[in-house]
Amino acid sequence: MSSSDIDGDSVPFTLLVRGASAVLTADGPESSDAGLTLASRAGDAVGIRGHEVAWIGPETALPHGLVTRGTEFLDAEGGLVVPGFVDCHSHVVFAGDRSEEFALRSLDVDAVGITRSGGGIISTVFATRAKDEDALIRLALPRLERLLAHGVTTLEVKSGYGLTLEDELKLLRVVRRLGSLQPVTLVPTFLWMHALPPEWASDRAGFLALGRRTLEAVVREGLAEFADAFVEQGAFTPEEARSFLTEAKRLGLRLRLHVDQLSAGRGAELAAELGAVSADHLECVSPQGIAALARAGVTAVLMPVATLVLRRPTYAPGKALREAGVPVALASNVNPGSAPTENLSLSLGLACLLNGLTPDEALLGVTRWGAQALGRTDVGRLKVGGPADLLVLGCREVAHLSAHLGVRHARAVVKGGRVVLRANDGARCP
Repeated sequence: MSSSDIDGDSVPFTLLVRGASAVLTADGPESSDAGLTLASRAGDAVGIRGHEVAWIGPETALPHGLVTRGTEFLDAEGGLVVPGFVDCHSHVVFAGDRSEEFALRSLDVDAVGITRSGGGIISTVFATRAKDEDALIRLALPRLERLLAHGVTTLEVKSGYGLTLEDELKLLRVVRRLGSLQPVTLVPTFLWMHALPPEWASDRAGFLALGRRTLEAVVREGLAEFADAFVEQGAFTPEEARSFLTEAKRLGLRLRLHVDQLSAGRGAELAAELGAVSADHLECVSPQGIAALARAGVTAVLMPVATLVLRRPTYAPGKALREAGVPVALASNVNPGSAPTENLSLSLGLACLLNGLTPDEALLGVTRWGAQALGRTDVGRLKVGGPADLLVLGCREVAHLSAHLGVRHARAVVKGGRVVLRANDGARCP
């Protein structure tokens, strides 16, 4: 919608973002070869009224009377204006530190050795169980601040570090409380099938039965939108995940899966069979799995930082997924072990270098496709009538966003029509 589509609405803008090199809406038409193109408006301004985008077009064509003394201005100073980033896979609520695992990996210690040394997911489970809600909130807030600084305005957050009924409810209640304490919109996911705690090592069936009781409690309290499962050798089988997630779906939760990360275990096929919204990781996905995702309309979520940190030999085939017609999202996978960083910008560059995406596709991966991986059509794009979640970037071209690896490019973050962050570190256009 441009200045000619206002329909006579004369209520002034509350915020005008101007001076952009381009406004990239991620709201363009479908394309058979690329899935979706980044739609670049010819203009350089975005008018915001309250919480919504009210106008997109050339600043020289601004409708008369919509900019008044009460309008706040945000000067993009020649940078790109893009939708707020959607980080669609994270484990941001946890306690404890696993930096020693990073040091062990530098000495070529494998996953078995790390677990024997006391590391791995279960070490985080024990540390997280020991903290109450207030302590977990204090630990999570700085992580959310760093994600916001990199432009994340919508974030999926998983449980999975409690693995008792009480501790899983605690984690999801923390996510709910965090949503009201800072600007980033949080999307909660219940991840019971993350790891098997040692107290259940001889009774997998009992652990899964407890998971069903916990699932019922989660649904009663309305604590999650999604259920997830880690399907992998050493974690949970496709049969275990199928049974558990079918029940979650019956109770009203949408599905996501961690699949085909360390081995080709037909996880993508399972995600397609169950009608999951997304299949995440996919480093070892088979051609048959890619075809199944495409037929079922499942969004792929790639997390190259985790592949890098785990020193895995194979990266998810982003190019093959895209060429098959699968939407490809990117995520940070923030967690204390395999992705100990809130730098979503790093994922964009690695996805181009190692997953075979173009810079445009990488940007779509953290905007429109990231939103699609959460079943959302409101965020991840800029359109009149949609939420005013956007970024002013300190670069003029999309290629620079990916090429300048790991840099905080967000000069300003607008969430719900309000400027919630302005960079003070001199992030300027090169």
